[in-house]
Amino acid sequence: MIGRLNHVAIAVPDLEAASEQYRTALGAKVGAPQDEPDHGVTVVFIELPNTKIELLYPLGEDSPIKGFLDKNPSGGIHHVCYEVEDIIAARDHLKETGARVLGSGEPKIGAHGKPVLFLHPKDFNGCLVELEQV
Repeated sequence: MIGRLNHVAIAVPDLEAASEQYRTALGAKVGAPQDEPDHGVTVVFIELPNTKIELLYPLGEDSPIKGFLDKNPSGGIHHVCYEVEDIIAARDHLKETGARVLGSGEPKIGAHGKPVLFLHPKDFNGCLVELEQV
């Protein structure tokens, strides 16, 4: 059901410093910051030959990333995102297997302008999973 790895998301305490580190130390192609108010984050995508890294920074006091950074002040891996062909079919199949979809269970539009859902980390070995329809 899942396709390729779309991105690995890393929560960072300083978006500018993290972007510069990827740009200068690793020589990566770093995108511009983009606010995603529906998700409470500002994101920067790092383009790699085979996938992307998504740097996450809190957007507002209610950001879920703020809580993550409170617990992990140095930052850390926040989630992995897999591509799916049909997000509704994937959601329904996952619910049938007992997986919990976070939020209302209805897809939201993600940073790439495509529908996304998040799956509870306790159902996936402690890893928050994002699904993105391609």
